[in-house]
Amino acid sequence: MGQEIRDFIEKHYLHFNAASLVDAAKGYELHLKEGKKMLISLAGAMSTAELGISLAEMIRQDKVHIISCTGANLEEDIMNLVAHNSYERVPDYRDLTPAEEWALLEKGLNRVTDTCIPEEEAFRRLQKHVFNIWKEAESDGKRYFPHEFMYQLLLSGVLKQYYEIDPANSWMLAAAEKNLPIVVPGWEDSTMGNIFASYCLKGELDPSTMKSGIEYMMWLADYYTDNAGEEGIGFFQIGGGIAGDFPICVVPMLYQDMERTDTPFWSYFCQISDSTTSYGSYSGAVPNEKITWGKLDIDTPKFIIESDATIVAPLIFQYLLE
Repeated sequence: MGQEIRDFIEKHYLHFNAASLVDAAKGYELHLKEGKKMLISLAGAMSTAELGISLAEMIRQDKVHIISCTGANLEEDIMNLVAHNSYERVPDYRDLTPAEEWALLEKGLNRVTDTCIPEEEAFRRLQKHVFNIWKEAESDGKRYFPHEFMYQLLLSGVLKQYYEIDPANSWMLAAAEKNLPIVVPGWEDSTMGNIFASYCLKGELDPSTMKSGIEYMMWLADYYTDNAGEEGIGFFQIGGGIAGDFPICVVPMLYQDMERTDTPFWSYFCQISDSTTSYGSYSGAVPNEKITWGKLDIDTPKFIIESDATIVAPLIFQYLLE
């Protein structure tokens, strides 16, 4: 492919949010050229939005080095991989009545905006296989992080029989093949987290088999220390919430709580968000507020793109890939 997207946005995206998109993309590109690493955080339902079509290639081309994501994004990319043909789109979702929503529930269709995830084909198809991996680890006295269990599931090949999209478009499969570092804060509120908790409640699994959020933070502290160098790692945040709030805190923790005063700040920051920058919003806080929390430096390149991440993120990723 040539440079169609690059040429288009550089010609047309000249002002306001559009210009912020170009500036952020160029800043990301410069960050990589300077040999620094980049973290991408995924909030919202970006996996169900099929961000994997562009993110998987970003992973393969080493344009992202670590991902922080919600438990939903961790699992929903795999669900899309194995059950895509049974997903149902509801273009008129704004007009649904409560009774129509209930009808979707009775059909086993859990709605994410205009897209319904099929419970039987997605959740249940994965459940039996992932339980086997959880149980095997427990029997062997081993403990793993949530994403490590998912990597084991993907790399075992047991899901290949179900593939319903081009596996090249699964960002989780690309990540597993590269053993890409991932942190998954708050995994417990995901569907698989709920399922794991249910097995613990029934006495079939022990909670300690799953490594915790505190252990993720400890691991991230070591990762940042080992990979930040003197200039720091970049932070590309899609949406808000815990996927972004959790990893960005590792810098002030190292600096203030561990008293490692040579810890560099995050060296690039961009957030794609439609959150209101008011009312005490964490997700909508402007980047300069993060200076006061010891996360960003005065001179850290900072960008906010106030728009829909499902539109913006693939454009930036394609810009970087071209």
